[in-house]
Amino acid sequence: MASQELIKKLQETIENIPDFPIPGIQFKDISPIFLNPKLYEEVIEDLTAFSKEKVDVVCGIESRGYLFGIAIAVALEVPFILIRKSGKLPPPVISEKYDLEYGSAIIETREGQIKPGQRVLIHDDLLATGGTTEAAAKLVEKQGAKVAQFSFLTALKGLNGDEKLKKFNAEIYHILEF
Repeated sequence: MASQELIKKLQETIENIPDFPIPGIQFKDISPIFLNPKLYEEVIEDLTAFSKEKVDVVCGIESRGYLFGIAIAVALEVPFILIRKSGKLPPPVISEKYDLEYGSAIIETREGQIKPGQRVLIHDDLLATGGTTEAAAKLVEKQGAKVAQFSFLTALKGLNGDEKLKKFNAEIYHILEF
């Protein structure tokens, strides 16, 4: 679990941008974290401690899930696999359509990079309604692997994204809630 000190630092650092990308959405801008290398390192240490020795591979969801997911994979000494928006990866790919709180989209991963039986950590920066992460978990399962964990920097309470993820019987972790 994250220390109260880390939670406080993140609350003071992450900026709230109202009405972005559309009116009514409160965008949580994590980019100020990258201005403080020590804070970034603390975040990676916290997220890595959650996953130590429990996963075989880390999948990061485009695009902000890469910002922490790659570092988590390196720290755990396991492979990192991209989960990208449709049309960004060369074939063969596996696709999954899902709904967002403000539209719908398709995500993909390269076929065969996730191996049957692997224990997978899916990481993204933010858990909102859970639609994107649920679609990522379906991509993992389509390849015969098991989602062991979900990790997030932040979660939006009140949107109940974790409810969508409980069906995967995986650990769910986030450092802080807004």
